[in-house]
Amino acid sequence: MTVLIPARTDIEAAAARISGYIRRTPVLDLPSGVGDGPAKVTLKLDLLQPTGSFKVRGAFSRLLGADPTPERVVAASGGNFGLAVAYAAAELDMSADIFVPDSSPPTKIERLKQHGATVHVIPGHYADALEASEAWVEDNDALFAHAYDQFDVVAGQGTCGMEMAEQIPYADTVLVAVGGGGLIGGIASWYRDDMTVIGVETEGTPTLHAARETGGPVDVEVGGLAVSSLGSKRLGDIAWEVSQCWIDDSILVGDEATATAQHWLWETCRLAVEPGAATPVAALLSGAYVPEAGAHVAVLVCGANVDPGSIVG
Repeated sequence: MTVLIPARTDIEAAAARISGYIRRTPVLDLPSGVGDGPAKVTLKLDLLQPTGSFKVRGAFSRLLGADPTPERVVAASGGNFGLAVAYAAAELDMSADIFVPDSSPPTKIERLKQHGATVHVIPGHYADALEASEAWVEDNDALFAHAYDQFDVVAGQGTCGMEMAEQIPYADTVLVAVGGGGLIGGIASWYRDDMTVIGVETEGTPTLHAARETGGPVDVEVGGLAVSSLGSKRLGDIAWEVSQCWIDDSILVGDEATATAQHWLWETCRLAVEPGAATPVAALLSGAYVPEAGAHVAVLVCGANVDPGSIVG
């Protein structure tokens, strides 16, 4: 099977069509002494997108890139992509059916309903919701939007890398949380050989790490603190192809380190960050990743859909 990787021109085209629907999110330089070593660290705050995560980039890219324009869209999600599709569909006057696993936080399910989506709650994890959504779309006239393994979705996520390259031009390394791989696939497709790209996952959601160990995407057992946002059972084919070219390493962090990073981001930056989005900072704070002296590390903070009380309390 031939897997297409977005070129920079494809990402530029995605940026043009989603312009006006998403936010150009800011960056934040952190104080010195983050983790071990004297590296400079700059956060890209894509958790400030309208639905609280980067996923709106790919959602709008998919819906606006469809020809003919759909009236109805269906997606499966642990929460964030579903929120993005529901929001994009409402903005574009489309209806949305979103399949979510019952492991999704109730707050995410409630927000889906607030955006006007029809919500189908499926027992299990993301893979179970995905299977149910694929079966449903076969019998219904709707556009299928995949959370991380469709060309237009990955190209849309790549617009985040495009912005980062403009906003943090002197960075030499970028740390990116990985679930199914759509985000890191898009970012690495933009940077290519111009940046060291490192994926960060929890020990309970190791899709990229497992793929690199075995030589290709494999099913993994998922669980733990970050399962609602990083709980894809298998790395996407596009992300795997991209990883063969431009993803330099994969790092695992534990749930305790992830929770510590969440609290640190709140205490230091007043950012309420969901567990999956805190993993790159966890890699720095825990010493799982130690930058070289003089390095400038860009860290993508990609999601804010979390109960603040779980961090602040």
